[in-house]
Amino acid sequence: MTALACLCTCPDAATAARIAEALVGERLAACVNVLPGVGSVYRWQGRVERAEEVLLVIKTVRARLDALTARVVQLHPYELPEVVAVDLAGGLPDYLAWIEDATRTGADA
Repeated sequence: MTALACLCTCPDAATAARIAEALVGERLAACVNVLPGVGSVYRWQGRVERAEEVLLVIKTVRARLDALTARVVQLHPYELPEVVAVDLAGGLPDYLAWIEDATRTGADA
């Protein structure tokens, strides 16, 4: 099992809550932290932009990453939503096992 933390910025709290609830409800994520008040500076279509966003920190496993990414794309209002995944090199073993358990589907659940 490889646990991941995925980052995704959202334009507002309502969008962030909707995506977070869907991902956890559909077992694509074990947990999603919703962090408001994130200031972003980025280049988009040749211009430097600034925005206040809400950051999602999504805990999942590698086996669910493709489905999670596809679902975020379906739910997200941005033309190109941020979905980046970082391997969790370590952590409390029971917590990492909980991530795996919470993202099981079908007969494995």
